[in-house]
This record gives sequence, C-alpha cells and structure tokens, in this order.
Amino acid sequence: MEQKPVLNFNNITFSYPDGRPILKELNFKLFKGDRIGLTGPNGAGKTTLFHLLVGLLKPDAGTLEAFGRPLEKEKDFVAARRKIGLLFQDADDQLFFPTVLEDVAFGPLNLGRCAEEAKKIALQTLALLGLQGFEQRLTHRLSGGEKKLVSLATLLAMEPEVLLLDEPTNGLDEKTRHNFLDILTNLDITYVVISHDFDFLDRATRSIYALAHGRIHTEQKVAVHQHTHAHVHGSLPHEHE
Repeated sequence: MEQKPVLNFNNITFSYPDGRPILKELNFKLFKGDRIGLTGPNGAGKTTLFHLLVGLLKPDAGTLEAFGRPLEKEKDFVAARRKIGLLFQDADDQLFFPTVLEDVAFGPLNLGRCAEEAKKIALQTLALLGLQGFEQRLTHRLSGGEKKLVSLATLLAMEPEVLLLDEPTNGLDEKTRHNFLDILTNLDITYVVISHDFDFLDRATRSIYALAHGRIHTEQKVAVHQHTHAHVHGSLPHEHE
C-alpha cells in the first residue's frame, strides 16, 4: 500500500503584495519519518512555505494538504496546527507569558488538558530538554539560546506529529547548538529544518534540498562536502552550498 504524505504542497504559487512572485507551482511531499533540510538564498520563500502551511499566509493558487485533509478554511488550519509545531526564527515571536512554565503549559491547556495535567506535561518537557529549574524564570531575561530551547519546549509539550524549524541555530553558541542537535536527533518525530548551517543540516537531516527560483528541487540533493583551498586557511575544512 502506497504511503500517503503527511504534508502535501501541490502546485503552490505565491506572490508578495507588490506582485513579485516568490513561489511558482511548487510541489513537495513530506512523509512520516522524513527528516528534511531546506536551504536556499535569502528571499527564496523558505519561511513563506512554512507560513502558508499553518495559515499565516494564503497561496495565490494551488492546494495544501495536511494529514490527508485539504487546508482551505480557517478551521482546517486550526486542526492542522494541533499536529504541526512551527519554531519561528525569532524566539521572541514564540514566547508570550511572564514565566517559562506558563509558556510551556499554554499549549496543553489550549488542547483541553486541565491545569494539573498541563503543568505535569510542561515539567516533563522541560526536563527532557535539560531545563529543570527554569520553571519560574522570566522569559524576557533568558539568553537567546535559552529562549530557543524554551520555544522548542512549547512545541513539544503539544506532542506534534511534525516540526517545522526555521533557522533553529541562529544566535546559538556552540554548546547550545550541540545540545539542540542532540535533542532534535533523539526525537521520534518528522521534521523539516530551514537553515544555512550546513554542518547542522548534515547532522540533523537525512536529505537536504534547495528552494530556488520558486521551487523545491527534490531531484537534486544538496551535497555537503569538504575540500581545500590554496590559501592561508586551506587546511581547515568548511562547508558551503
């Protein structure tokens, strides 16, 4: 029996308000268990793709499906958002409550859990991410890396089936970056990661594709490789598109 995609972009076209096209008849399917990296130049439409999927933007043409159901009306997106966790580039766009515990417990509460259950889930999720003792920390006083991990906790507390991660390593120091990588790769979850951090993508994903000229080129995987240059730093391996 053929596996059905959990997310399906079918001939999606999207333009900015000034009429400049950004996505052009884009097609992409995400299947359960996939761990996909997505890269491309700034302005190519990577973040737009995520925002279309959760209903923050609407396509000019084409159809969207999540978990076998079309996404057309707001109620469709509401249902999909219960199963999709979107990590924004800027953690300050994700965190709204004064304390960490309140932020992480909000998702389960919104899904109908009672206050006691929501608190238990929040505490378990924080422990999973190594954030014990953060419960009463004020979110606006956290470091950038701490905010990113707490943002991930707010998503995981809702037990999503799919994670959409938009530049998750931006602003992270090396220690937090490795911590984030360890957490992510040990999750039993389907995800797509947008990033220019090729080392992170190489370690966190199974396939890396490029979004360019309005389309995702799934027939051409991005190869992360090492080579040397004849200059002063030539002995140091590095990664690039």
